[in-house]
Parts: sequence; structure tokens; C-alpha cells
Amino acid sequence: MLDTRPLLLDTDFPKIKRATLDTLQVNLGYLCNLSCTHCHVNAGPRRTELMDQEGIETVLAFIETQGIRTLDLTGGAPEMNPHFRDLVQRARALGCTVIDRCNLTILQEPGYEDLAQFLASQKVHVSASLPCYTEQNVSEQRGKGVFQESIAALTRLNAWGYGVKSDLPLSLVYNPNGAFLPPPQESLEADYKRQLKEEHQIVFDNLLTITNMPISRFGSVLLSKGTYDEYMSLLRDNFSSSNLDTVMCRNILSVDWQGYVYDCDFNQMLAMPLVASRGVLASDKEQRHLRELIHHDFTGAPIVVGEHCYACAAGQGSSCSGALS
Repeated sequence: MLDTRPLLLDTDFPKIKRATLDTLQVNLGYLCNLSCTHCHVNAGPRRTELMDQEGIETVLAFIETQGIRTLDLTGGAPEMNPHFRDLVQRARALGCTVIDRCNLTILQEPGYEDLAQFLASQKVHVSASLPCYTEQNVSEQRGKGVFQESIAALTRLNAWGYGVKSDLPLSLVYNPNGAFLPPPQESLEADYKRQLKEEHQIVFDNLLTITNMPISRFGSVLLSKGTYDEYMSLLRDNFSSSNLDTVMCRNILSVDWQGYVYDCDFNQMLAMPLVASRGVLASDKEQRHLRELIHHDFTGAPIVVGEHCYACAAGQGSSCSGALS
């Protein structure tokens, strides 16, 4: 697979610093029941990397000590980690809001038939990937049959109250099916709601649009097609400095399956480690483990940036919580 990392490290992206930490995003492993073309972690059924029990205990200790308000669980399919349910229950007992970044089809897999019920019982916020409301586009990104399984999973979530009850929020996530920026989030959300309601009687709370990152699997596709430079020009040409105050890396920490810490999930995939302290030069960066930072104050620390950061600041902006403006 072609690697965009050497092209992304040298950048003139503006310097930004950390604000108040309120969210811990934890990658529970790269194992997944799907292999999507836009996946920035190269997840799939053959991956074996999974966070172990020791890592789970460190995450919980960090949450309790730092007073983390939101635990954002991602993967792969985070639900495939054998410690997923234990982590969710214990984080909820600590008063944490838990977000499950769900690919929907996992709810249809053997052995996960009660997953929707479990998520509802714990009041987990489901953020579900559905790159389009049409079967053709979803099949191109995620494979044949995925759209039908996703619709069945959404129907199941609705039946348990997701998207219906105010304490069971259901968000859908859109990624462009190619090298272009997402359309305006508000208008696309209206299209999603109309189509899914009319065609499948499905309801949800809100749509999150996320710009494709020029890294990992999608970055390799750009290089192989010779469109990498064109896509980077698109991101740069649409850069908006107004997005810098609300990019997600200012308030979030990203933790990989081994417990190492990064400014965001994308830096994690590029092996660009966190700079934990104020006044530290980029050349002094070293990989830091979450257990070393349980009592650390991250406020004001510099954020490690690269060319890929233009994806978060282009157009309406992009984050794990959708558009920034």
C-alpha cells in the first residue's frame, strides 16, 4: 500500500494549542467486520490488534482522575473488543457520556444480536457510519450487502428507542465517496432524514459530515490514481482560519490500542506522538503512554500538525462531531 506520511510531515499549517481536555477517544483495536475504502485505520477482519485488560484499567483510571466527561470509543469495530461492554458499564458508572462509533453492520453479526439492547440499557450515544442514503454509493465504499444490513441495524436501533427517545441519541456519519469536500451538513441532513423516513421508516437525530483524510487506505488510493496533489490543493484552497478555534484536537486526546497518546485519531495513524508539555520543541517529541499522564495538565500544550490538518479546517470544517461551522 502506498504511504502518504512522508508527504504530510512538512507543513505550514498554523500552530495551535490545547484548550481544556474534556474527551478521551480510545481506539479499542483494528479488528472489524468490514474493510471500507475510506477507512483511515486500515481496519478489517484479519487485524488482530486489540486493547487488553490492562489498557482498559488505565483508561478508566485516567477518566476518573482527569474528570473526563466523554469517552469516545472507536476502532475497527470497537464492539469486537472483548472488554467493550465492561468498559462501557464502568465508564457510565463514573458519570461519563459514552459514544460508540458503530459501523451498524456489527449489530447483524452472529453473537451481537443483543448489542442494540445493551447500548440502549447503558444510554450510549450511537454515532453510526452511513456514507450515503442510497445503496449504490454505500456498496462502492463498504461492499455489497452492507446497505441492507445497515438499514436492518438502524431499524433495530429505532425499535430500542434510538432516534426516538431524547436520552438515546442516534447520529449518522457521512464521508464523501471520493476526493471532494462534503456538501453543507444542514442540507444533506435534511435529504438523509427525508429519504430514510420515506423509503425505510427510519429516524435519527443528526447527521455528521466528515472530510476524508489523505492518509492510510484513502491516501493510498489518491496516490495510486495520481490525484493526491489535486486533493491537497482542494483542501488548501478551501482552508478557513475560523475553524481553528473549534478543531477537535483542542479538547480531545486520542489513545491507541496499546495505550499510547496522540492529539487526534489521524495523528495516531500517522505515528505522530503527542507533545504533552508547554514550550516543548517538536524535535523533542517522544511517544507517551496514558499511564504516564494520568495527573498531567495538558492545557496550553502545542498540537502536532501536518498537511492532513487542512482536511479538518477546509470549508465548513470537519471533526468527529461533524462540521465545525
